[in-house]
Amino acid sequence: MGEGISVFEVRHADAGDILSIMEITREGFMKYSDMTGVKNLDALNETYDDVKNDIENKIVLIALSDGEPVGCVRVEVKDDNTAVLTRFAVKITCQNNGIGKSMMNHVDKIMKKRGVTKISLYTASKVASLIRFYYGRGFYIEDVDTSRGYIRARLVKEY
Repeated sequence: MGEGISVFEVRHADAGDILSIMEITREGFMKYSDMTGVKNLDALNETYDDVKNDIENKIVLIALSDGEPVGCVRVEVKDDNTAVLTRFAVKITCQNNGIGKSMMNHVDKIMKKRGVTKISLYTASKVASLIRFYYGRGFYIEDVDTSRGYIRARLVKEY
């Protein structure tokens, strides 16, 4: 391979990835907090055991670039063949180079394989870059929610 070309890998996370997931999630949600002005985000208060529990009970993917952890996402598959995507983050220094798209493509493959018919997520409706990203992945706004003190869009993607 030529210089400057990164190799991306997306795989299921394991217990050895917990600290990296915590770091990436914290960095991503600090930026989200800055963009939205919301300070009391649950993602910023996660413990090691919270992440461990998610790895044991949800689909948790980690993205690597040249072997270094650079992104993560969590998905909970529900009993009704729907899923909820949470804690999606890419390291700030690695954004806008395909890592998020790669992770979302892996999520799509897993959801289709598991027979999921619809996946949803919440994001700040006023942050255009996030809305554009999700629209580009086939999501659309189904509803809005203000229960957390800011306008969150509930985005949905149907399979």
